[in-house]
Amino acid sequence: MALSVTQHLYAAPDHHHLAATGALNRRAAIASVSAALIIGLLKSYAVWATGSIAMLGSLADTALDFIASLVTLIGVHVAAQPADLHHRFGHGKAEALAALFQVSLITVAALGIIARSVERLQGGAAPAGLETGIGVSVAAMAVTMLLLWYQARIIRRTGSIAIQADNVHYQSDLLLNGAVIAAMLLEIALNLRGADAIVGIVIGLWLGWGAWRASSQAINQLMDREWPLERREQFLAVAARHPELQGIHAMRTRTSGSQDFVQFHVWMDPRMTLAEAHRVMDEVEERLKAEFPGVDILIHPDPVGHLDTSDPLAEMDARALVAKLKAKKEQE
Repeated sequence: MALSVTQHLYAAPDHHHLAATGALNRRAAIASVSAALIIGLLKSYAVWATGSIAMLGSLADTALDFIASLVTLIGVHVAAQPADLHHRFGHGKAEALAALFQVSLITVAALGIIARSVERLQGGAAPAGLETGIGVSVAAMAVTMLLLWYQARIIRRTGSIAIQADNVHYQSDLLLNGAVIAAMLLEIALNLRGADAIVGIVIGLWLGWGAWRASSQAINQLMDREWPLERREQFLAVAARHPELQGIHAMRTRTSGSQDFVQFHVWMDPRMTLAEAHRVMDEVEERLKAEFPGVDILIHPDPVGHLDTSDPLAEMDARALVAKLKAKKEQE
């Protein structure tokens, strides 16, 4: 089918790239599920043996991590599916939905842990057998560190928001387990009654803070927030290297799971033929794909100076707009 004179639409997302990132994300999610299961079994025994509220809070967090990891596995599997007739932009936002589900679970757990800790402070029994709890926490930290190392490798290659949210939770687990150990040592070494419950409250507050942080990136994707300024600046710099482009405007960017989308208008010599404009678009795309692999690109060529919109943001040169936003950010 011939391309329209006013629009050059590049191919749908690179299915090979999507399949490759999807496979990596699934491996990371499976590793997360496995780690949560192992840690959960260890902590269940420790709660039974010690009765520690801090350990109970840690177990609750691990149980939610297990459920959240299952949801993440489903999310990254759905997100890796190619675009179809009903989802022309693909299924990447399934990752953001999975991340929000994790946030909901963590918030409920945080409130429950705080409530149980307050009850313990008001006169509950002290924990026992704390040496067992310390040993389990150390083992859990070792498993968590191994998982974080593996997830970090996957995130560097795919940028998955669902795996990033999962990674944030497990980073907090390191601090959580460290706090549990500290609480138990205070109970044992200093006989400081209530330390376990106080740490339980701190853990609950920490989980709530982590839930709030994890939700922001998922919401940004669902709301189609623009790429970070630095990335837009780099993208425009690569596009502007082509000598036959006389300006770029009406640029829009968004991210959906591991898939990035960008569209923009370019000003070109109005005397160019359709074949010449097509050649230039191909060359621009090739340069962009080399430095931004897997990005879905939509380019609309305009005659120099032509504006077909009343939107002042779209009418403004994209590089000047990014520079203005960057300067404003630095002043804040």
